[in-house]
Amino acid sequence: MTMINSAIAGKELLWFNNTLVAVQVSSADGEDGICVIEHRLPYGDSPPLHVHRNEDEVFHILEGRMRFVIDGRERIASVGGTIIAPKGLPHTYRVESPDGAHTLTVTRGSDFETMVRQASRPAERPELPQPTVPTPEMIATLTSLCAENGIDLVGPPLG
Repeated sequence: MTMINSAIAGKELLWFNNTLVAVQVSSADGEDGICVIEHRLPYGDSPPLHVHRNEDEVFHILEGRMRFVIDGRERIASVGGTIIAPKGLPHTYRVESPDGAHTLTVTRGSDFETMVRQASRPAERPELPQPTVPTPEMIATLTSLCAENGIDLVGPPLG
């Protein structure tokens, strides 16, 4: 079984764009608003360059290799690596490992979690969805949902 076909378990499984996510800890679960989202990401996955206005975003790599660009600086992270994208700094990543990546994303506050929930659909099975190329309508919807939740899309994904 390859990494990207391995199931993840969580309270709620969602397909967020071309990824599988499980909300392991909701920002509503504790007093400090900590959120932990587990991700299965396919090879080449890269979100648009974006800025979180209100939350730092921490990535912990469980499997795979990822290239991050944070405030114009490139960093590579692999198994056991942890990267922080401080709020206010533009950042993105690209999954570089052929079998995909498995990560935990940690934020404080509900902005990122709310956007992920609003932009996702329930996973029909505990594996990655069929890959799709975003349409202009999908991009417009994601841009709007991000803006409503303190996230500004400021550039393209990494190629």
